[in-house]
Amino acid sequence: MSTAEAWHPISHRVRRRLVGALVLIACAGAAVAQTAAQDYPQWRGLNRDGAASAFVEPASWPETLRRRWKVEVGEGYATPLVVGDAIYLFTRRGGNEVMTALAAETGKERWRTTYPAPYQPDTPAAAHGVGPKATPLFHNGRLFTLGITGIVSAFDSSTGKLAWQTPAAAEHPSYGTAVSPVGDGNLVIVHPGNHGPLTAFDGITGAVKWTAAGGGAFASPIVVELGGIRQVVTITQDSVLGVAVSDGARLWEYPWRSRSSPGAITPILYDETLIVSSQATGVTALKPGRHADKWMVDVVWQTTDVSLFLSNPVVVGDTLFGLSEKARGQFFALDAKSGRLLWLGPPRQASNTAVVKAGNLLLLLNDDAELIVARSSRNGFEPLRRYTVADSATWAQPAVSGNRVFVKDVASLSLWTLN
Repeated sequence: MSTAEAWHPISHRVRRRLVGALVLIACAGAAVAQTAAQDYPQWRGLNRDGAASAFVEPASWPETLRRRWKVEVGEGYATPLVVGDAIYLFTRRGGNEVMTALAAETGKERWRTTYPAPYQPDTPAAAHGVGPKATPLFHNGRLFTLGITGIVSAFDSSTGKLAWQTPAAAEHPSYGTAVSPVGDGNLVIVHPGNHGPLTAFDGITGAVKWTAAGGGAFASPIVVELGGIRQVVTITQDSVLGVAVSDGARLWEYPWRSRSSPGAITPILYDETLIVSSQATGVTALKPGRHADKWMVDVVWQTTDVSLFLSNPVVVGDTLFGLSEKARGQFFALDAKSGRLLWLGPPRQASNTAVVKAGNLLLLLNDDAELIVARSSRNGFEPLRRYTVADSATWAQPAVSGNRVFVKDVASLSLWTLN
């Protein structure tokens, strides 16, 4: 191109359009990468519903699983994220909270970013450690975290550079925070600080775009569309709450207070109903809707046959599967349409189970490092295989991607393969 052509105004406009098109293509590529079938970019997976990502069932289940690698990563219960060829971990090392990127194939560290986060839990919570409990969010090329003291941070996913961060709360939450951020458009939404109100941050700048009334509990919010309005559903210390994503305006609210600790179960959307539970409250299906331009919440069904404390359930087809806190841990199945109890498994199974739905199978990771492969049957508990996948307690949700199972135990991360 000659100098004259380079400076010709028409050519300049064409070049600007080409540059703009390239930028759009690059952004589209990033969006595709973020939602690739094998990615596990947030709490409970791609759709925040406990599903494995692009699960590949082996032709036959092996007697033992193969461990490809194991690396020390630090304390914490946060789920590892899988994005492309990278694994992202949010943990604690000493007095610092740490965001780490690893190569998925080898476990080799790519970058590590730390910041000071002193924390002393109350005595009853000491047994659960001081590592972060909230799972990070990969969104628009960044990683967003909620630390155990309520600090919200944003990191560049390629370099680990800290983009922005909120200050620690003046008073640390007694049991720590456990709310995993959710993203929508340019917003990152979470309950920050000392169980603060639901807050939407600008993902680029960290500026607060809106806040909604109600102090946070331990359950993580979801983004759904109900009544034609895109909204965030969260469980506060007193209610189940729906607010507009656009401005945080309260749409509807249903009284919900756990008899013991604040709710820790993420709401599940099923056929325009929201299934909720918390310790000693049973399970309830709610249906928010607009009637004559006013939001109302109908109770579709309730049951006290089972109750959920820390183990989040999944819906497969029209069936809710999970671990009831009753009888020291019982696997169960409920009809998701009616709440009718279909079956209860044996008692004393686990204090906590991470439930993953993988096609027509359930992958159940108990807190004692036992991974159970079971059929998602409406007729009874049907385990197929049992594996040991760690040398210490496994309270974190595993990330299942293709034929890979990434398991976080007390202080290390392991990659297991199914064939």
